[in-house]
This record gives sequence, structure tokens and C-alpha cells, in this order.
Amino acid sequence: MQKIEKPEDFDQAFEAPGVLEQAIPFEKELAVIVARRPGGEVKTFPVVEMVFHPVKHLVEFLFAPAEIPAEAEAKATALAVRVAEAFGVTGLLAVEMFLTTEGEVLVNEVAPRPHNSGHHTIRANVTSQYEQHWRAILDLPLGDTTAYAPAAMINLLGEDGFEGPAVYEGMETLLAEKQVFPFLYGKKITKPFRKMGHVTIMDDDLEHLRAKTAFVKDNIRVTSPELQLRDRK
Repeated sequence: MQKIEKPEDFDQAFEAPGVLEQAIPFEKELAVIVARRPGGEVKTFPVVEMVFHPVKHLVEFLFAPAEIPAEAEAKATALAVRVAEAFGVTGLLAVEMFLTTEGEVLVNEVAPRPHNSGHHTIRANVTSQYEQHWRAILDLPLGDTTAYAPAAMINLLGEDGFEGPAVYEGMETLLAEKQVFPFLYGKKITKPFRKMGHVTIMDDDLEHLRAKTAFVKDNIRVTSPELQLRDRK
């Protein structure tokens, strides 16, 4: 995906057939994960707020629940359910949305699977998105989606300029923090912006949660000593 704001940006796009979409003036990007059984039972996880990398357009981190008005939360949840029912989904459907500057909620993208926007549920919610997916596809009663506490999730992305055997710098600092839970994906090789894992962070206080999230983000890096050695030669 490439954002085109002025004629000088044209050379950054159109290398192959694609879709040109109108830019939406939005305040926040939201997501709701919906679970649906074949028998029709539907449950949603609380609305989350996503923050994307400004260049690579990958989710850098998210906060759950989203800090939005109750009306917007209700709109987002209801719209996600409508989309899941319209598709007749069995299992999970992640519905990504824009909250516009005028307070409208618009669907941006959907993903019929466990999703980046639900990774925090492994620790932060009574039922994780993965357990909920199994319950749904096996047509079993859907689990409680209540959150234990406000949570954040940081994607661990490979640092720009590094490619080779992965090294996780700052892991001891991260593990020393309370209610900070790293999940590594077992990928041996890191590349720039490759998803290597994620970190779930929890705190009863939203202000403390945001401060803790910034601290974790600033103190964990995925690099490669092999490339560093080559650079020294």
C-alpha cells in the first residue's frame, strides 16, 4: 500500500495493476474480532485501537479497549457483527475500521482468521481469540470475551538494516517489567520489518499502560550480529 498525496508521489506507485482508493480523513483505526458458530451464535471482543507504522503500514501496536466514545464503540461492534453475518462466517472474522473525524465508522478491511488485532487476548481476556476460533468452528458454546485489564500489544518487527540470525536485544529489561509478556514466533532469520513476535502489556491504569508500552517499545530490538560483523569489515 502506498499513500499518494501529491504528483511527486506518482513514481512510488503503479508498478503493477492495483486499486486506487480515496483517502479517508480518520481519527483512529479500530478493529473488532467477531466469532460466529454455524448455529448462529455470535460474540465479539472489545474494540481495539491500532497504530500503524507510517511507512510500512504494519500494525506497530494496539490498545484495548480503544479510547473512543461509547457511541462509536457501539457502532463499531454492531457493524462488525453485520459484516460477519453477511459473509456467513464460521470461526473468526477480524473487521478493521476507520473512525472518521465526523464520528462515522467505515469498514476498511476484513480477515477471516485469528488476527494481529487479537494477539493480546492470549493473556488479557478470559477466552483468547485462538480458543474462540476452535469453539466456533467446532460449533461449541462461545467463550467469555471479558478483558481482565486494559492491554496493549507491540509487534516485534525486524530492525531496518539488519538481515540474518535474529537477536532480541533488551529481553532482560523487558522481562523485568510486571505484566509484560513476550511471544516469539521461532523465526531464525530477521529481515527489515519482518514480524518476529509480539509483546502483550497489561496494566489497570490506562496512563500507566501507555507509559509502559512506550518503555517496552524503546527497549526491545530485533537485530542480527552477523550483519553487524559484515559492516565492520
